[in-house]
Amino acid sequence: MIADALLLQLGYNATLVAIGATLLGLAAGAAGTFLFLRKRALVSDAISHATLPGVGLAFIVMVAMGGDGRNLLGLLAGSALSAWIGLLCLGWLVRRTRLAEDAAIGAVLSVFFGFGIVILTVIQTMSSGRQAGLESFLLGSTAGMLRADAAIIAIGGAIIVALIVLLRRPMTLVAFDADFAVAQGLPVARLDLAMMGLVMAVTVVGLKIVGLILIVALLIIPPVTARFWSERSDRVVLLSGLVGGLSGFVGAAVSASAPNLPTGPIIVLVSFAFFVASLLLAPGRGVLAEVLRHLRFRKRVHLRQGLLALAQGQPIYEPLTLRLLRRAGLARADGVATETGRARAAKALRDERRWQVVRGDQAYEAVAALYDGLRDIETVLTGDQIAEVDRVIGRPQGVPA
Repeated sequence: MIADALLLQLGYNATLVAIGATLLGLAAGAAGTFLFLRKRALVSDAISHATLPGVGLAFIVMVAMGGDGRNLLGLLAGSALSAWIGLLCLGWLVRRTRLAEDAAIGAVLSVFFGFGIVILTVIQTMSSGRQAGLESFLLGSTAGMLRADAAIIAIGGAIIVALIVLLRRPMTLVAFDADFAVAQGLPVARLDLAMMGLVMAVTVVGLKIVGLILIVALLIIPPVTARFWSERSDRVVLLSGLVGGLSGFVGAAVSASAPNLPTGPIIVLVSFAFFVASLLLAPGRGVLAEVLRHLRFRKRVHLRQGLLALAQGQPIYEPLTLRLLRRAGLARADGVATETGRARAAKALRDERRWQVVRGDQAYEAVAALYDGLRDIETVLTGDQIAEVDRVIGRPQGVPA
C-alpha cells in the first residue's frame, strides 16, 4: 500500500492531497527559512494560534448568510483576516510597549487561541455546528476532503512558492543584516511585512492538512534540518523547501496508505526523521562528522606528544600513543623510534622550539595567535622567516629543516 501511495496509485483524491501537501511543504520550508535566519521563529507560533478565531467567526458568518459554513475558501479567508489582526497586535505590542518580543508572542497566541476555543464551544451549541468538523483545523485532517479543497491548498502552495522565488534575495539580505539593507535603500519594513505575510499564507493554507498547532513544526524543522548541510543561505532555502516538500509528500502517502492515520502528525514525524538523519549524518555539522573530527584531533595530539617524547628520549607509557606510532611506522613495539620516527621526532622538536621563538617575538604576534600545538609552522611562515627563526635558535647538525 505504501508503495502504491508513493507512486500516486491510490486514486485521484489521494493524489491531489499528496500534491497539495508537497507544495505546502515546499512553501513552508522555504518561508520558514527566512524566519529562522531572522531569529523570529516563534512569530509563526503566534500567527498560527491567531487563525483559530477567524475560522470560528467565518463559520458563524457563513451560516448566518444561509450556507452550511463548511466552505474551505471562506474558512481560510476568515483565518487569514484573524491571523493578520494577530500579527498587527504583535507588531503594536513590540513597538509601542516595553514588552520583549517573546512576551508579546505569548500574550497574542494565548489570547487569540483562548478566544478561538470559546467560539468553537459556542458553535457546538448551534444546530448546524455539531457536525461542522472545525476541530480538524487544530491538528489537520484530510478525511472527507473534497477535490476543490485539495485544489485550493495545492494552488495556494504554488502561489506562495512563486512569491518566495521572487522575493528571496531582498528577504535574505534583510534576514542577515537589516541595517545594511536600509543602507542599500531596501524597504525593510515592507519586506518584513511581506515575510510575515508569506508565513501567514503558509499557515492559513496548511490549516486543513497540518492544523494550526503543527504547522509551526513544518515552518521550523525543515530550515533547521537544511542548516546542517550548507553554510550558504540560498542553498539553505532550497534544501529547506526540498525537505518540507518531501515531508509533505511522504507523510501524505503514508497517511493515505493506512486507515485512521492523521496526515498532519505523520508529515511532522517524517520531517523530524529528516532532522534526526541530518543531525547524525550531515558531513559538516552532524554528530558523526563531529565525532570523526574529534577522533582525528585526538590521534594528532597523541602522535605529536609521542614524537616529542621520542625526540627527548622519554619513555611512552600511553598505550594509544604507542599503538598509533607503531601503525605509522614511527616506533617499534618496545617504544624505540624507527629511522623515520627519529627524523619525524627531530622535526617535531625543532618546530616546537621554533614556535617558542615565534610566540615570544612581538613581530610575529599575528602568527603566534594561530599556535595550537599541532599546526605545522611551514603553513604560517615563509621559508625566509623560518630561516630567520632558525638563526635565533641555531641549527644543530643533521636536523632537517
